[in-house]
Amino acid sequence: MLKEKIDEGIRQASEIILGKEKKIRLALACLLARGHLLIEDLPGIGKTTLSHVLASILGLKYQRIQFTSDLLPADILGVSIYEAENQSFRFHPGPIFAQMILADEINRATPKAQSALLEAMEEQQVSIEGSSYPLPQPFFIIATQNPNDQVGTFPLPESQLDRFMMRIELGYPDANAERALLNGHQHRDLIPQLKAVINTAELLQIQAEIRNITVSPAIIEYLQVILDFSRNSPLYLHGLSPRAGLAILHCAQSWAWLHKRGYVLPEDIQQVLPYISQHRLQATDPSTQQGDTLINPLLELPVP
Repeated sequence: MLKEKIDEGIRQASEIILGKEKKIRLALACLLARGHLLIEDLPGIGKTTLSHVLASILGLKYQRIQFTSDLLPADILGVSIYEAENQSFRFHPGPIFAQMILADEINRATPKAQSALLEAMEEQQVSIEGSSYPLPQPFFIIATQNPNDQVGTFPLPESQLDRFMMRIELGYPDANAERALLNGHQHRDLIPQLKAVINTAELLQIQAEIRNITVSPAIIEYLQVILDFSRNSPLYLHGLSPRAGLAILHCAQSWAWLHKRGYVLPEDIQQVLPYISQHRLQATDPSTQQGDTLINPLLELPVP
């Protein structure tokens, strides 16, 4: 029943984000696996629209934070203000206290502002002046970023990148999708008409089901082969972290659930691996840093 509801959500999303069903499925796999999503692409491709669509079909409380060079951590987390009548400070929560946060153009903000997200992404809480405040559950961050060679951007540090379970690029639409876009009305105007396909309780139930998807010892061995190769191969400066290994495993479980299976296949790992690994790996040869050249050695490893 829940799988059919998610399928309906994918159908609704595909009517707005034309020709990108696989990217929609990847984004959902990331969120259902309790991960945070980074979308990197040129302006005007549909990054922000995708985040609106995902929040709408999942029925989540949504907040957008526009990252700019003058953004301060307090603008994200909130601030304590002194109230004279009570003679005490009262914490006023910032926009991060929502179930889904769109960190729009995250790399336009300074590293100080970017770092405000680190604790929230890892520990599902924020600490202000010695006090910790839990964030709503479920809690997701979808960040968009422009290519780093564009004016006014600050590269995300490795510690920040590693907290994003997955990074995807939407890319230009194919000819048929673009023709439908040009001949039709503004598909973004359809977002208010979207209906949530699940509620919060059902989303938490899906997340629990995904963690119970069967992972055989052979799949664990295959994943370890990939991790070991990334750490010992001269092709890479640094290997995949244990956090990355867990991200691949949980996302493969989510991908299997989306395809109505109760067990993980090697193909599930191969489907999600490029989008989890590309932003974590750095090639020793800069000419192989981009595209399939970076990830193909991992995908070509034999399955035990």
